[in-house]
Amino acid sequence: MNKAELVASIAEKSNLTKKDAEAALNGFIKSVEEALAGGDKVQLVGFGTFEVRERKAREGRNPRNPQEIIKIPASNAPVFKAGKALKEVVNK
Repeated sequence: MNKAELVASIAEKSNLTKKDAEAALNGFIKSVEEALAGGDKVQLVGFGTFEVRERKAREGRNPRNPQEIIKIPASNAPVFKAGKALKEVVNK
């Protein structure tokens, strides 16, 4: 499912116009982005949790030249952890 299909599905299920559904989805995405950038975690009970995890600096190998060792810098990565209710729905 891509974004356009998701917007159409939201509009159908919530009796909103596609324009309003897209605005709501864009608002949700922007709110989650801002919260994660600010170091907060977004927890939707029953659905899941969005959070940021730190990745430590490490050494890796260049796939094109396995003898070459490269340094991979530390970074922050957004992570989604599915909630119990979502896992149960998916595993039915």
